Amino acid sequence: MNSKHKKTLAALFNDPLKGTLAWADIERLLIAAGAEVVEGRGSRVRFEKEGVSAFFHRPHPDKEAKKYQVKLAREFLIKIGVKP
Repeated sequence: MNSKHKKTLAALFNDPLKGTLAWADIERLLIAAGAEVVEGRGSRVRFEKEGVSAFFHRPHPDKEAKKYQVKLAREFLIKIGVKP
């Protein structure tokens, strides 16, 4: 994990949740944490690691993740053992 990933990880675990994180940064963090990306139809995407899955719709037309997506990404990271 590089310094940008660590910065995104810290932002994901901030309280209150931020709705201003770039989705691309979150996606890169999940990949750096070892998650495999499985593309779905349209904007659907699934991340899998060690039998744990997280399902998302990539935000569009905005580039920022919604608060619920930040929360889901945080929960997924906790389940796979990644914490700041």
